[in-house]
Amino acid sequence: MGIHTAISGQEAADRLALRELVDAYAHRADSRDAEGQMALFTKDTRFVVHMDSRSPEPTQELHGRDALAPVFDNLNTYETTTHFNGQSTVTVDGDSATGETYCLAHHIWEVEGRRTLMIASIRYLDTFTKADGQWLFAERKLMVDWTETRPSTP
Repeated sequence: MGIHTAISGQEAADRLALRELVDAYAHRADSRDAEGQMALFTKDTRFVVHMDSRSPEPTQELHGRDALAPVFDNLNTYETTTHFNGQSTVTVDGDSATGETYCLAHHIWEVEGRRTLMIASIRYLDTFTKADGQWLFAERKLMVDWTETRPSTP
């Protein structure tokens, strides 16, 4: 990763489109648009979850866009969520790209009258592909670095 002093117009457009893709994923998660989230992935996508990023073994591994539905639908168990994307790096190579994005994901739920907040520090390790002029996730690895759970006020 380096600092770019000059990039082509196409690379700038690709980088913007990739950031918009990453942000669309977060926005659709928070608005509970599971179908919209799924549409951001290739049909043969791979989605890998590491609830402990230090573990080499994934907690969950899904293959194919249709397999994502229950994972994204699971967000409905929360009253609300906010996925806040931070720094992001991307390397573009023609119609392929790789990237890493940091995210603080906030999840609110209520149990027995107690409102609870869980914050997860996530790193997404992505492989992207451009098909018919549109960038999609070909693979997304969700790496949870840490979580914190505490009471929340209304």
